[in-house]
Amino acid sequence: MGLTIDDARAVLSDRFGYEDFRPGQARVIEALLDGRDALAIMPTGAGKSVCYQVPAVLFQGLTLVVSPLISLMDDQVRSLREVGIRGSYYNSTLKPRVRPEVLRRAASGWYDLMYVAPERLTDPMFLEFAARADVPLLAVDEAHCVSQWGQDFRPAYRQIASFVNALPRRPVVAALTATATYRVRRDVEEFLALRDPVVQISGFDRPNLRLATHKLTPAQRKRWLVSYVARHPDEPGIVYAMTRRRVEDLCDALLDEGFSAACYHAGLSNDLRAEAQARFANDDVQVMVATNAFGMGIDKSNVRFVVNDGLPLSLEEYYQEAGRAGRDGEPAECHLLWSDGDIRTAHFLIEKTEAASSEDPAAYDELVRSRNRLLGDIIGYAKSTYCLRRRILRHFGQSLEGVPEDCQTCSVCGWEEPRTYAVTARGGVRGGMTFGAGGREDGPVGALQDSLPTKTRGRDLMSDEATEADEELFARLRSLRKRLAQERGVPAYVVFSDATLRSMVRQRPRTKEEMLDISGVGAKKLESFGEEFLHEIWA
Repeated sequence: MGLTIDDARAVLSDRFGYEDFRPGQARVIEALLDGRDALAIMPTGAGKSVCYQVPAVLFQGLTLVVSPLISLMDDQVRSLREVGIRGSYYNSTLKPRVRPEVLRRAASGWYDLMYVAPERLTDPMFLEFAARADVPLLAVDEAHCVSQWGQDFRPAYRQIASFVNALPRRPVVAALTATATYRVRRDVEEFLALRDPVVQISGFDRPNLRLATHKLTPAQRKRWLVSYVARHPDEPGIVYAMTRRRVEDLCDALLDEGFSAACYHAGLSNDLRAEAQARFANDDVQVMVATNAFGMGIDKSNVRFVVNDGLPLSLEEYYQEAGRAGRDGEPAECHLLWSDGDIRTAHFLIEKTEAASSEDPAAYDELVRSRNRLLGDIIGYAKSTYCLRRRILRHFGQSLEGVPEDCQTCSVCGWEEPRTYAVTARGGVRGGMTFGAGGREDGPVGALQDSLPTKTRGRDLMSDEATEADEELFARLRSLRKRLAQERGVPAYVVFSDATLRSMVRQRPRTKEEMLDISGVGAKKLESFGEEFLHEIWA
């Protein structure tokens, strides 16, 4: 008898601690277990990785996962080990003397799954290994990288189909991405040579995300950001800016006010970027200020806000960045801060980038037109007087049937931020209706201030009306999680997500059996952490 979806559910429960799959996951996994290719377009936070990690446990042989996320592979492998899945990776960060040993172990059956950078697929040593390996499944993560019509194009992705064809036995192929227009989907199927794939396009709606756009000058945006972080203490967040200089400027502004922040951009050394990323992942830094060089594939589940300082170049890029908030299903906020100057800058960047990447004038003209169409979509979103949630869903081709006309969770439909606070020196906060330390701003900022409701804190975002005791216990569980994570050398979210900790607070399990009823607690994590968390709950 072949593998069934019930076998997959058993793995999901035992390793990950979840009773059933999220929407779309079961259909993709069932296709792969039946030997069919699959194309999964699932928004950030929908659980794409489970679609290949669960089959990797069930299949005989080594599942290969092609991924551009070199800087994150080590974290991903450690996360898998915490749930009892044997993982490894093969990329340029491995020292040359280590690579043969990794491949030897893979050939000997040490691993269920191996992440590999697309550039390694033409490495002679890896090709020699692959020619002898038993590869039942090849998963292509961030599959949109194969298309010039999407963001993050990686030429090495065009070599994947040739690699697959050269294997002694063609594996089943899964292509996965968070956002893809019809044209990008067509490119993924063509350039990855998918064979009659099951296509799963999951809903792009993220009901836990609150969406807002604000037209502000760069100076106003800096004051807005400092004020915003002041009233979101201890809540992890990401701030995206368009240039390295702006990243450092915003990071310095937060540090000057006494907030915990780090910056990340391509101008920093690999070591500095890795250190900043590790500090953010481990909850040692509250706010990461970064260019779009940071974030693709970020697994940190408890990001409570994402702020974009300036316009991304497409709605696809924006929604992927915004989607890094609230991956645990808890409420989170996504704010887009923009100005007319951003539009001019974006057009300049498009023309400069495409001129550098194309020697064919006709191809250059077509690429510029395509990029400008994508830019037009994000400009329309920024200026929208139509529900932001519905606008995103319509852009990605999702039916609006059943989606309310007035979502009440975006800035167009009446959701407004809580009261804004003025920030004093060193991060102190005083009540007020001002942005930054000054008085009322003129123009659009002042108009926005006048419309803001009077609230003392942004805690209306909590999914439960938490008591003071609940919040005290949640804080203790977070501290325990951080200590255990540091002891094991893994990011805090690898131990348990915020959503799992909040379930512990609500349900107050008394025994290990009751702890297993908590979503996100599987057998392996119960064995590793259950006793200490039970002790903390009832301390």
